[in-house]
Amino acid sequence: MLLFCPTCGNILMVEEDTNGLRFSCNTCPYICNINKKISTRTYPHLKEVDHVMGGAAAWENVDSTDAECPACYHKRAYFMQMQTRSADEPMTTFYRCCNQLCSHTWRD
Repeated sequence: MLLFCPTCGNILMVEEDTNGLRFSCNTCPYICNINKKISTRTYPHLKEVDHVMGGAAAWENVDSTDAECPACYHKRAYFMQMQTRSADEPMTTFYRCCNQLCSHTWRD
């Protein structure tokens, strides 16, 4: 926490005196003794982050294909393709198991 001089507006410096600590101004003769320690904490508010693949809504209107789930060995899976790397790289195919009890997601 920065404190400013009420006389000239410069930042007050903390210096040690025979009576303890005090705030003093480097520009003018303003001095304020420190009587007690005050501490506060301010935590930044983080903004909400969107899901990279679009969340649950991204899987609503996708097609299914013949693909075996590595978790439950179900024979069908939903799929969608996304460009995850640079434009000259091939698209990445993401799969989600059609079995409602499994819903395992993997990529190929």
